[in-house]
Amino acid sequence: MDFVSIRIITGDIARLVGFYERATGLRASWSGADFAELRTASATLAIGSTRTVPLFAPDAARPADNRTVIIEFLVDDVDGVHQNVVGFVEDLVNEPTTMPWGNRSLLLRDPDGNLVNFFTPVTPAAIEKFAR
Repeated sequence: MDFVSIRIITGDIARLVGFYERATGLRASWSGADFAELRTASATLAIGSTRTVPLFAPDAARPADNRTVIIEFLVDDVDGVHQNVVGFVEDLVNEPTTMPWGNRSLLLRDPDGNLVNFFTPVTPAAIEKFAR
C-alpha cells in the first residue's frame, strides 16, 4: 500500500487552489474546472469542488467543515515560509515555534478553515527522521 494524496472539497476551488499555490510555491495541475492537484515528491494535495461530491455519494463531504485534520508540508526554511505568507494569510494560528518533538512549525488556517502546518526539522533526531 502507498499513501498517495489527501483531497479537500471546497465551495470555491479557484480561491483555495490559489491559496495553496501561493503558500507552497507549487503550481496546480488542473483536470477540468472542478479538480486540481498540487504534487510534491512524496504526496499530492488534491482539491475538488463541491460539484465532484455526488460522483462519490451525495452529501458525503461538506466544504469548510473540518476540525480534525492538519495538512503538513515539510519545508527547508519554515521562517522563510512565514515571511512569505504574512500579509495574505488571514488566520495565522501559531508563528514559527520549535515543538518538543524537534520540528519548528508554522500553523495557519487556509481560507476554508483547514489547519495547515509548515515545518522544518531542527533537532538532530528530527533531522535524521526526515533526511532526504
